[in-house]
Amino acid sequence: MDSPLHILIAEDEPKLAALLADYLKAAGYATTWIAHGPDVIPAIRATQPALVLLDLMLPGRDGLDICRELRTFSATPVIMVTARVDEIDRLLGLELGADDYICKPYSPREVVARCKAVLRRLHAAASATPLPLVLDDVAWRAAYHGVELDLTPVEFRLLRTLARAPGRVFSREQLLDGLYDDHRIVTDRTVDSHVKNLRRKLEHAAPDLPPPIRSIYGVGYKFE
Repeated sequence: MDSPLHILIAEDEPKLAALLADYLKAAGYATTWIAHGPDVIPAIRATQPALVLLDLMLPGRDGLDICRELRTFSATPVIMVTARVDEIDRLLGLELGADDYICKPYSPREVVARCKAVLRRLHAAASATPLPLVLDDVAWRAAYHGVELDLTPVEFRLLRTLARAPGRVFSREQLLDGLYDDHRIVTDRTVDSHVKNLRRKLEHAAPDLPPPIRSIYGVGYKFE
């Protein structure tokens, strides 16, 4: 019999964490509860969970900072839990790479359903033919079909966000939020310019293949 998938719950409210753990266990998952922000990354490294339920407002270290560090060494899926609706675009944007979000207050059944959906997508992606794209977050290097891509930092961030969620459509606003470290004021059309340059470099690396970045009219872009 296979071991149950492990979900790490990072939540500082004990009653809420216990309720989530009960529902997840009833759905067949194993769980670990972490209540303090500084303990989350060590727990992830130690337990290698299949998914992290990460509250935005943890004592000692907030969820945004935790997710940012996690993405430097792991692609473990993250569902961010937040009561701050104004943060949603950032949670799903290029800078952080969260896979989904849930707004408080929520139903525990909804949390279980979201976890199942994210893990199902992950399993489907792992079962499919691997994408011929290599991204090195530490060295800021990218290769497509074995050809090194000469990308700017902005182009690398853009490609990383799109490639982490194949098939998902990102709005220009979501992509813009994480393009620049200095959070400069730019227009939506800035994304179009970067996408154009990125497409050109991908096409140069694999001229016989269709470009993997598709425009969705009136919405944004997705990676296929």
